[in-house]
This record gives sequence, C-alpha cells and structure tokens, in this order.
Amino acid sequence: MIRFILNNKIITTSEHSGMTLLDFVRYKQRLTGTKIGCREGDCGACTVLVGSLENDVINYQSITSCISPLGNAHGKHIVTVEGTNLQNKLTVTQEAMKANYATQCGFCTPGFVVALTGFTLSNSEKNHNNTLDAISGNICRCTGYKAIEKAALEIVSKLKTQNSMDWLVENDFIPDYFKSIPKRLKELEAKDINQPRGKYVSGGTDLYVQQADQLADNLVHLIAEKDYLKGISIQNNACVIGTNSTVSDLWNHRKINSYFSNLKKHLKLVSSEQIRNMASFGGNLVNASPIGDMTIFFLALNSDITITNEKGSERSIPLKNFYQGYKTYDLKEGELLKQISFQLPTKHSFFNFEKVCKRTHLDIASVNSAIHIHIENQNISEAHVSIGGVAAIPKYLHETSKFLSGKPLSSNTIIEASNVLQNEISPISDVRGTSDYKRLLGRQLFFAHFTELFPKQFTLNDFVQHA
Repeated sequence: MIRFILNNKIITTSEHSGMTLLDFVRYKQRLTGTKIGCREGDCGACTVLVGSLENDVINYQSITSCISPLGNAHGKHIVTVEGTNLQNKLTVTQEAMKANYATQCGFCTPGFVVALTGFTLSNSEKNHNNTLDAISGNICRCTGYKAIEKAALEIVSKLKTQNSMDWLVENDFIPDYFKSIPKRLKELEAKDINQPRGKYVSGGTDLYVQQADQLADNLVHLIAEKDYLKGISIQNNACVIGTNSTVSDLWNHRKINSYFSNLKKHLKLVSSEQIRNMASFGGNLVNASPIGDMTIFFLALNSDITITNEKGSERSIPLKNFYQGYKTYDLKEGELLKQISFQLPTKHSFFNFEKVCKRTHLDIASVNSAIHIHIENQNISEAHVSIGGVAAIPKYLHETSKFLSGKPLSSNTIIEASNVLQNEISPISDVRGTSDYKRLLGRQLFFAHFTELFPKQFTLNDFVQHA
C-alpha cells in the first residue's frame, strides 16, 4: 500500500505505483487545480510540492507531477494548489499574483502559485534571481511574464532572510496545517513498498516522457528512495555521487560549488528547477541520450561508474567506455548504476560546460560540450573533452583529448585541435539542426571553452579568423 499525506489528508491507496502522481491527484482525488498541460514536464501546469522528512525537518521541493510516479509519493507530503489555500483570504503569493495582474486565462496560474509557495518554504537565499529560478519550469502563454516577475519581486520583498514554518503561517504564506506535517509524517506508517520485479525507475523524468502509459500499466521497481544509491561525498580530492542524487543535490552542495566556480551557471542550463529536483544522475546516464547534459558533464571529468547487481557484486568501468551504440550500453540484466566518481578540479585545472539550444533554458541541446583541462607552466598536461549531438552516443573525444595533452596552451594548438575534433564527430541532420550547423556549433563551443576559461589570453577572433 502507498501511504502519504496529500495536503491535509492521509492517503492510503493500492493504486498502481507506476501511474503518474498527476493522474492520481486529478482523477482519483478530484483535485483539478493541478492542470494537465504538456505531460512532458515542460510547462509546469502540473507543479506540486513534495515534502520529505529528514532528521525531523521537512524539506519541500517543487516537481512536475505529470512525469512522477505515484509510488514516489510514499511517505511524503504532497501539496497541490488546493493545499496552499487559507480560510476566507488569499495567501501572500496568491495576492501578489492578483495585485500585479499576473494571470489572464488562469490555466498556468496554479502551477506558478505552487512553485512560488515552494520557494517561500525553501532554504534558497531570498532574492529576485532565485525566485525566478523557482518558476523557470512554468510557462504562461498570456501575460508576457513581466506581471509574473513583478509578483515574484513583491513576494521576495515580504520575506525575511530566514523564514521559519511558524513565521510563514503567521504571515499568511501557508496555511496553519503545515505546522503539524513533520509530526504526522513521522507517525505515518509508511514502510518500504513491496517492490515487484519490473522496470527500474528513479525520478522517472526521462522514462515518463517516453513511456508513461506503459509504466502505468506494467510492473515498475521504484528505486528513488534506496539509500545505497544516494549521497555526495568528497575525500582526497575525489568526489563520489550516488546515482539517485539529483541535479539540485549538486546545485545545493556548498563544497562542490567551491571547486566549480560556475557550477550553478552550468546547471541552470540543465532543465528547470522542477526537473532538477527530481531527475537522477543514474537515469540521465542510462537514458543514453547523445545530448544528455549531465552525461557530457561527467564524461569531461573522466568519471568512473560503479555498477552493482542484485547479489551485491560490483564492478567499475570508465564512463567513456560505457556507451556501445545508439541507446545501448554495458549494463547487464539486473544491474544498476550505483555511483559516479571523478577527480575534482585543482588550482591547476579548469572545467567548463557549454550548451546551445533553441531557447536558453528548459530545452534539449542542439550541441553541448564540456572540457576539463590541466595547465602547468602554460602547457596542457592533461585534457578531457566531451561533446553531445554529433554522434550516436554521448561522445568522449579520445583523439582531441590526446592531441591537446602535452601541447602548449596557444591559439595554434586550439585551432589544430578543433580540426582533430571535426574528424572525430559525425553529426546528422535532424530537427535540432543540419549536420553542417552542428559541426559549426561543435567548433564554436570548443573555442568558447578557452575564451571562457582564459579570457585574458584568448578571444573568439583569435580562432575564427584562422579556422
């Protein structure tokens, strides 16, 4: 049985754990404020909050319920727009949306209200930019966004730096019942669900876009709450990331951010906050998309992956050897990715990630690329370069990386390496661009790594006029 709290109500259900949380909320509970939009996690109309109890403290995150399995709600607090309502008056968030005329047809409004309410509950620094990040996965087709941005700014202006649950209740941000949720979740008898043998599903953000109907009708084995697949640790300049960890886990990890100065800038290019809160790294890797953003990220870090099976046996391989062909990889029946490990950047090494897509955020890349390069006395001692969208697999550039290693850090070296890169890639024409366009992007993103990492030494003109 699946047990969780939905708004202020305890839910016990034997519904199929693979059905979407959105369908359960709308069709089984008749909470129709949560809207059906794209069913791909792109529009945010179905946004709900998920509260997880950790060490007696509840942590709320926004997710898109259209691509989240119902079973992942087990033991959690799920909040829909109806669950944000006060008695006989509007919340601060609802009033800000109204006062700034931030709604027209109203279809998207519940998703914005829930996402902004989630921001007030979050540990994020309370500034305008972070508020806009909170609604980065919400689309409105009427207002032109300026009215919504004004509403967001008004909400931030009324928040303190630290906002306790009691303070949020007293100041009309959330209803009073929120204060009882930590105790009720602790008392909720939500033991592990008996998991059938079926398709492994963690966050589900890739699988549910492609296979929602099949997953709702067939057996699924939910692994998002498996502790042995969680966590991020750092030891001896090496980072180990459990494959159930999410992009948000990386985003919020202070020590990781100290090693990657532009980490949040890079990760902001990876989907929306709602998706970053739920998508697992393991799922991204085994989806095997040739343009998987985090796959390209980890390839450039020359990562190793640890694979485990049902008997507990483990094996490790370089991630660059994992992919064997389009959507095929070195993973046997009953095996799971357990963790990703890599050496962190040092004072002599530099990392960069670049991505081009049709819109800046929440879009699939036309081409993406990453580099991790080690410099000693103006010489490249080691280089790892990856690129997506130009081959049948997420591509680690073996020849380009080898060519760079041992060469002086100069425009001539970089131009020559870009020619090696062109011989390594084999893009095809598709909806994201022609093969010639992707070759151009591959070259320009490669140059962009160096202009971004060494702005005092290189400009784009140093490369373009010779390329």
